[in-house]
Amino acid sequence: MQETGSYAARSREDEIDLVELAKALWSQKLIILAATIAGAAIALAYALLSAPIYTTKATVLPPLLSDIAAYNAGRTESSLYTSSSDEKDNRSDQALKLFTTEDVYAVFTRNLRSQSLRRDLFNEVYLPSLSEAEHAGPRDRLWGNFNELVTITAPDKQRPELFEVSVDQHTPELAAGWTNELINRAAAASERDMQRNVASELNTRIHSIERRIASLRSTAQQRREDRIATLKEALVVAQEVGMNSPQVIAGRTSSSEQLSKFIDGSLTYMRGAKAIEAEMKVLEARQSDDPFIPELRSLQEQLSFLKTIDVRPDNVSVFTLDSAAEVPETPIKPKKTLIVALGLVLGGMIGVFIALVRVMMRRGK
Repeated sequence: MQETGSYAARSREDEIDLVELAKALWSQKLIILAATIAGAAIALAYALLSAPIYTTKATVLPPLLSDIAAYNAGRTESSLYTSSSDEKDNRSDQALKLFTTEDVYAVFTRNLRSQSLRRDLFNEVYLPSLSEAEHAGPRDRLWGNFNELVTITAPDKQRPELFEVSVDQHTPELAAGWTNELINRAAAASERDMQRNVASELNTRIHSIERRIASLRSTAQQRREDRIATLKEALVVAQEVGMNSPQVIAGRTSSSEQLSKFIDGSLTYMRGAKAIEAEMKVLEARQSDDPFIPELRSLQEQLSFLKTIDVRPDNVSVFTLDSAAEVPETPIKPKKTLIVALGLVLGGMIGVFIALVRVMMRRGK
């Protein structure tokens, strides 16, 4: 029982008397007040002396169909092939695929988020804007600071095609200027990429048609030489049998098979030496086989059309500017009210802590 009583007495001694604690803190009210005022003053000084940071945003969307129409010039089958429907069917696999707005916008967003574009903006815009002291810092640290200033996000999950470009800067004009510069550089790079794509595909098609024309001309020349060789043999036969004039017998050339043999086959000599010699002279004197190649004019028409296509059109756009970057008027940092409030709270907490330490020290003595 005695031990129990002594334990209870010690417990009562260790218990904190809130009334006594409140009185002790009240006795240290000047310390608490001074610390609170000091904390608020420091916070206010920081809020007033800190350089303000402004942010500006711009949003972009995919281009309209009318914006990319010039990229599709000459890519449709009907534009490339104006001959018969049979030829169109035979060459439908050769028609160039049309560019869609998604295709063009994908090129733009890839450039917009590329590290190479950021590096160019970092070297050509960010570094020249720094003071000599700031420019002397480590290169990797400057690169990290720059990446913290520029952000590219897709803020709306329901609209993944919407991209937002945001730039933070101490000068509002720089914030808006950098945002627009980044978008313009991405657009210029994307237009160059699209021009290269269009030019590459058109050049491939042009070279293909040119090779086809060269092949047809070579084949036509070879066929003409073959025809001359056939006529030479037929001429020898006709001269040997003394056949100068055509020998056409009714009934023997009535069928298409007999007529084919008479003109181009084994019975060619029956046309007579005079007719054979006349055809040989015409074939040997022929300067060009182009009029006798059925496909040639259609291919030349396609080639001429493809060479007139402008691979650097002016009336195109690779994106739609949904919201342009404007010069901000209100800084986002520092938030002076919040900083002063935090200074008051932290100052009061420090004051209470100092007061408690003083009270404990007095009690210890």
